Amino acid sequence: QVQLVESGGGLVQAGGSLRLTCAASGRTFSTYAMGWFRQPPGKEREFVSAISWSGGATYYEDSVKGRFTISRDNAKNAVFLQMSSLEPEDTAVYYCAADGGTRFPYYSTSAYEYWGQGTQVTVSS
Repeated sequence: QVQLVESGGGLVQAGGSLRLTCAASGRTFSTYAMGWFRQPPGKEREFVSAISWSGGATYYEDSVKGRFTISRDNAKNAVFLQMSSLEPEDTAVYYCAADGGTRFPYYSTSAYEYWGQGTQVTVSS
């Protein structure tokens, strides 16, 4: 079992940067593919980025490509989301999640078994 805790959210002006951290507990963290999702106000949760267990493969939603970078440090049981050139449209609660090894694709919430509590990111114009 994995427990996830996000941090690093906050209020930032458009064009600014934030780095989100997801700290994981559990000795098997390095075996999980990990994902970041976000839920804008009044909308459904949506895929942002994912990373394979080794960090060798990364995936991004089109609107964040070139602005966001996902990475992980298995020795520290952590996954990161570096966000740059932030836009008001990036305002959301951001969640990290651990892949449950299901048949669902990496961009589907159904693929993930464990979720953090979320961290708020607000981008002002």
